[in-house]
Amino acid sequence: MEFGVRWWCMGTALVETEAIRRSVSLPTEMAEKIDTIAANRHVSGNRAIVDLLTDAITAYEQRRAAFLELADRFHKSTDPTETERLREELARMTFGN
Repeated sequence: MEFGVRWWCMGTALVETEAIRRSVSLPTEMAEKIDTIAANRHVSGNRAIVDLLTDAITAYEQRRAAFLELADRFHKSTDPTETERLREELARMTFGN
């Protein structure tokens, strides 16, 4: 009985960890930073890259959502002062300071 439970857990783990292999060339400086992060976290370089990409994608999605929400507020704004403030904020988000 215990074997069946273990087998089910292993099968579940395999399904959850399916991956697509990608090959990426990294600049030396970036590869060294990733190696340092991996060593500090006590994980593999691949795990560090996946974690960093996950964080970056999450941040990208949050910035995109914030931009779209701001653009919607700009579009619906009827107050000229608020419209100008939102326009400036959109410009900063798009082009920086």
